[in-house]
Amino acid sequence: MKATPLLELRQVSYSYDRVRPALQDVSAAICPGERIVVLGNNGAGKSTFFLCCNGILRPQKGTVYLEGKAVTYQKQQLLHLREAVGLVFQDPDDQILASTVEAEISFGPMNLGLDVPQVGRRVEEALDAMDLQEHRARPPHYLSGGEKKRVTIADILAMKPQLILFDEPTSSLDPQNTARFQQILEELSGRGMALMVATHDIEFAYAWAHRALIFHQGRLLADCSPREVFSNEALMEQAGLKKPILYAVSQAICAAKGVALPDVLPKTIEEFPSFYKEMSK
Repeated sequence: MKATPLLELRQVSYSYDRVRPALQDVSAAICPGERIVVLGNNGAGKSTFFLCCNGILRPQKGTVYLEGKAVTYQKQQLLHLREAVGLVFQDPDDQILASTVEAEISFGPMNLGLDVPQVGRRVEEALDAMDLQEHRARPPHYLSGGEKKRVTIADILAMKPQLILFDEPTSSLDPQNTARFQQILEELSGRGMALMVATHDIEFAYAWAHRALIFHQGRLLADCSPREVFSNEALMEQAGLKKPILYAVSQAICAAKGVALPDVLPKTIEEFPSFYKEMSK
């Protein structure tokens, strides 16, 4: 028996001006524990898709389902959707509201109507998870970009979500904080949490994701594995994508050897030497 998706969108459409569609008949289902990247050029519909997933936007056509039940957008059901599906914005300053890190993280659980001890436990767990205990009394707007990003993730973790959406999470981070963010993703995935990341970082998408959603002009062009995306020249050209370096190099090596691409390809630089050695036999 097929499991019920955690979140499902069926033929969802949305337009900001009711003239030009930002999303057109998009259908997608997300199951617990999945690691999904959302790819496409600027204006492809990725952010609008996330806003519909989280309930910030209500589709003008189509239906959103949470655990098999249609979302009706009544207050309590909308709170439940936003508790289950957390959204981390691209710019932390668009998400951060409170005067201290501790108050910021407590905001969501308090809006759920939890009692003070429950809120306190959730705040402590989120501070620990994001290594923010020493910053708890600081104004978040005075933190570094990487620290602010961790605060926004802690905001969402305190809601105990089942799925977290990350909109261009590394766009303003330096290499050190980008590596820290990727470590955080691994930790969250290890807890069984479903994660969906909109990104232009093709190397990250290829190495990390199990599944890719490809958007172009508001339409979902493809829902498949990253390997299937990068082996489809026509799809990449239409969506404005490029091959990851490791995939392109592996493909070139196999072509030079006159052999088909193996089922398993290196996705990280650490995996490449053994692949190259095997291809050199």
